Amino acid sequence: MEFTYLDNAATTPMATEVVDVISEQMANNFGNASATNYFGRQARKVLDESRHTIAQSINAKDSEIVFTSGGTESDNTAVIETALSRQKLGKHIITTAVEHEAILKSMAYLETLGFDITYLKPNRRGEITVDQVKTALTDDTILVTVMYGNNETGAKNPIAEIGNLLKDHQAFFHTDAVQAYGQEDIDVHAEHIDMMSTSAHKINGPKFIGFLYINDDIHIPSFVKGGDQETKRRAGTENVPAIAGFAQAVKLITPEVKDERRDRYFGFKQKIQEILKANDVPFEVNGPTDEHALNHVFNLYLPGIDRGVLLTRLDLEQFAVSGGSACTAGSLEPSHVLVAMFGEDSPKINDSIRISFGKDNTEDEIVKFSNKLVDIIKDLTN
Repeated sequence: MEFTYLDNAATTPMATEVVDVISEQMANNFGNASATNYFGRQARKVLDESRHTIAQSINAKDSEIVFTSGGTESDNTAVIETALSRQKLGKHIITTAVEHEAILKSMAYLETLGFDITYLKPNRRGEITVDQVKTALTDDTILVTVMYGNNETGAKNPIAEIGNLLKDHQAFFHTDAVQAYGQEDIDVHAEHIDMMSTSAHKINGPKFIGFLYINDDIHIPSFVKGGDQETKRRAGTENVPAIAGFAQAVKLITPEVKDERRDRYFGFKQKIQEILKANDVPFEVNGPTDEHALNHVFNLYLPGIDRGVLLTRLDLEQFAVSGGSACTAGSLEPSHVLVAMFGEDSPKINDSIRISFGKDNTEDEIVKFSNKLVDIIKDLTN
């Protein structure tokens, strides 16, 4: 019996085509992309082609893509460097209470430096509204950072509307799109996004590589100090094999593939609910159940079922799911996302699990998982 992997919001397995590209680059293209010799030029060619592929995927210019070590560095760079470089214009920042830890811990650091942070609370669907941003906005606001889609509930935020609100304001607009990139149709210019963070390992690419989109009109210092790589916006020798692998992962997600996956994942959500209802298992969905959600993320509240016990039982039955963000899942602390949505006394905090789908999942796997979930819940409640 093989494991069924349903934790794709935490990370995804590398696609075979991505592994092949990385292996080929590691074996045959070892040059430093900053060197002017033959080997450096070959590496630079791969770097430039990869940057172009990725820029096209979000309707950006090649010059607006800055390669980083992943989502955390991209988030840290956008938030901390914007704050430190623009504090003479104001020290007010707007974010949400359901952001990834890479944003929230950056905010906590900035608070120690005297910055004033407004944390917008979501509604019970996990969403932030443009009116909340408008109400919180002041003349001193220098940055607004709102995630594109939540990594625990899948709730999407009105990014284009927020971008339109801010287009004539001094505040830079950043969005953490680590979960949304590759799932949603993103156009950074049409949505008036100034900066956007991504990570390759969420789209069947390699770990420890991502990019920060920075609009050409935006100027912030490099977070990593050192050489003049990435046109002086991110120091450090470029990881050409990983970048080439990232670009290959992007190439695999054609518009047709993206549409097919979204439809399939939505069907998976429907199938799980159908089987739970047919077996009289009580449950609630944490987050939107319509088009306002990332379809690959599904958060279930199962009343009276301790998530720790359930996750262990599922793991023993060779089904891999999670209790929330992979960055905090090993902690005894409750999900800050569910706390923000429902309050710290809600039973949903301890009785919810996250199921997240990937490109290799099949309906047969979902049916088997759902039936096993029913069996375990009935065993725990009898």
